[in-house]
Amino acid sequence: MPQNIQKIMSRFSSISLDEMNSVALMKRTDTKFVINRKQLVSILHSIEQEYRVLEINTDRVMSYSSLYFDTVDNKFYNDHHNGKNNRTKIRQRKYVESNLCFLEIKQKNGKGETNKTRIPVKDFELNLSKSSEAFIAETTNEDFNLEPSLWNGFNRITLVNLKSKERVTIDLNLSFKINETEKNYNDLVVVEVKQERFNRNSAIVKALKSLRQHPYSISKYCIGMISLYNDVKYNVFKKKLIKINNITA
Repeated sequence: MPQNIQKIMSRFSSISLDEMNSVALMKRTDTKFVINRKQLVSILHSIEQEYRVLEINTDRVMSYSSLYFDTVDNKFYNDHHNGKNNRTKIRQRKYVESNLCFLEIKQKNGKGETNKTRIPVKDFELNLSKSSEAFIAETTNEDFNLEPSLWNGFNRITLVNLKSKERVTIDLNLSFKINETEKNYNDLVVVEVKQERFNRNSAIVKALKSLRQHPYSISKYCIGMISLYNDVKYNVFKKKLIKINNITA
């Protein structure tokens, strides 16, 4: 992690995990932006009085590791690629500093709302346990035949607005892996603003707009899939890949 980002984060007031639970926003609107790591520095400078940063055991930049699941014919990926409004993502995510692991299901509806449900699991399950399979079936009302499709790792800064019900996640050092194939996007930053409904007057949205950055729909899962798999349909995402490559050039 670059020293200048660490230094800026040290100036933010902190918030604990317990305090942050009051802004859990499990049902929410997510708005994403993609920027270069250098742009992040000026944005953090401009908003440091407006947000608190999540701190766990003195850590303010957390490590996350995720294992995504999909069907043999990549239904979840294809649903996203084909623009299906009601779609699902299923993953296991480990919050490394907290040593917690969850099976998480994200369901998006036609109104742009994301509903996330999760249960704790002991660790990553390359073969889903019976209890995990039962949770997935109960939550989705579907009987999927799932297998691991993608590993994803990144560092995350989590901000909580001092005045309104808003959280912001800032993901850096993205890496993707399946089997022995790996792809890293070290200069790409994905900013996700999580609100009950999109508010353009948010401090970070204003800071992004001042740098001519506008909401940009992107999925880490889909980017990882098209970066590592040669046999998936990706024409809809081609422009996104070009944009990412331009940002990180």
